[in-house]
Amino acid sequence: MAGDQLHVLNALDVAKTQWYHFTAIIIAGMGFFTDAYDLFCISLVTKLLGRIYYHVDGSPKPGNLPPNVSAAVNGVAFVGTLTGQLFFGWLGDKLGRKKVYGMTLAVMVVCSVASGLSFGSTPKGVMSSLCFFRFWLGFGIGGDYPLSATIMSEYANKKTRGAFIAAVFAMQGFGILTGGIFAIVVSAVFDAEFPAPAYKVDALGSTVPQADYVWRIILMVGAVPAGMTYYSRSKMPETARYTALVAKDAELAASNMSKVLQVEIEAEHDRVEEIARDRSKSFGLFSKEFMRRHGLHLLGTSSTWFLLDIAFYSQNLFQKDIFSAIGWIPPAQTMNAIREVFMIARAQTLIALCSTVPGYWFTVAFIDIMGRFAIQMMGFFFMTVFMFALAIPYEHWTHKENRIGFVVMYSLTFFFANFGPNATTFVVPAEIFPARFRSTCHGISAASGKLGAMVGAFGFLYLAQSPDKNKTEHGYPPGIGVKNSLIVLGVVNLLGMVFTLLVPESKGRSLEEMCGENEDNDEGSSFSNNH
Repeated sequence: MAGDQLHVLNALDVAKTQWYHFTAIIIAGMGFFTDAYDLFCISLVTKLLGRIYYHVDGSPKPGNLPPNVSAAVNGVAFVGTLTGQLFFGWLGDKLGRKKVYGMTLAVMVVCSVASGLSFGSTPKGVMSSLCFFRFWLGFGIGGDYPLSATIMSEYANKKTRGAFIAAVFAMQGFGILTGGIFAIVVSAVFDAEFPAPAYKVDALGSTVPQADYVWRIILMVGAVPAGMTYYSRSKMPETARYTALVAKDAELAASNMSKVLQVEIEAEHDRVEEIARDRSKSFGLFSKEFMRRHGLHLLGTSSTWFLLDIAFYSQNLFQKDIFSAIGWIPPAQTMNAIREVFMIARAQTLIALCSTVPGYWFTVAFIDIMGRFAIQMMGFFFMTVFMFALAIPYEHWTHKENRIGFVVMYSLTFFFANFGPNATTFVVPAEIFPARFRSTCHGISAASGKLGAMVGAFGFLYLAQSPDKNKTEHGYPPGIGVKNSLIVLGVVNLLGMVFTLLVPESKGRSLEEMCGENEDNDEGSSFSNNH
């Protein structure tokens, strides 16, 4: 295959790990750091928004966002992300990775600031403008998924490509962690400066007017890391794979990579033209030929990401029950509004520190040793086991003396999601499709994931409600209860294992070898699903 391959691509494949690899990880990773901060920081302040804007005089409990408002505030960014993944994924194959990369960052910076400035004189006005800007923030975040993964896969060498793409994704963990730490600091400072009584002591006085600044500051700070990497992104050269294989500019591909790799690479005009001639007879996206060669792979990457995100995002639902159960978060009426933000942020930060972040970095360490397939299978397997172990004896876990065991199992489920399919579903679509469809196919796979996230976050919000209508949360219809919801999630993870069988192993192979990019015979392109 190497003989068939362009020198510039071969040079990238066999390049030793050097400084430019780490620069690329930091530039692409900071986008992901910001994505995670922006997507997850909203869950830190939703309780506060309820207290500020939906206070009911005389109520024994603090104000809460109504179900439809809560769903909109939490979910509108997912809708934006899904749209952005499809749109920018397609655009990245049309205009080039680099051009589109700067656009997504600009959208994220503007909309982070704008969501913190959400205006309006009524609760409805504030929530509507917040939802508007969160949608467009999600749109920018969505573009980061296919572009970061594609750029990293096209820059990396064969040997450590999995670790590099996984390292970009792992920056999510630090984004979640930073969101939690920053919320702890802001709420602690405001609580010290503007002390207030607990809700049960003085309902109105427990939410000081300055609490309105807390959530705005937390949301707006998401613009800082994105803004810091804007200049670096604009200086990154276009990837050689896009320049040579899609834009057909051998000269530019060779000169860009000569600078990056610091070696002399000759431009192979004839070879690029030959590939272009082969390409002129080639197939389009969703053509019969595409479906024959890559249809099952696209089904595999999309379905596994969809199933994973149902399980992954629904877990956040009973996070609050767990925190309350083990006493990490006292009852809401015993705290003032700002103190509650502090307690929620502290609990989320502990979970991120103990299970989320380590899981991501285990994947980085082992993905090029174990392979993508093994890690994904293992992750889905243990998620299934722990879900059933939580679900079947659910009554046992509700007793006070067994709560620590419940939290350990819950944390392990998170750990194996991240040392498992949460990372591999991001890595694989960036490796197994041809260069001219790579960003689009990654966008389609990622958008399937976000569809799963919506099912997980909102479907299970209703499903997990008690079957007894007197015990449901205010405003919700009866559901199937937490126990049955956990059983359903166990089945979802089991299906994830089944669909993983459609996903090929890409460890140690060049991107062109994976999809027969430089070959116009059929054998080269339909690589087998053997693992």
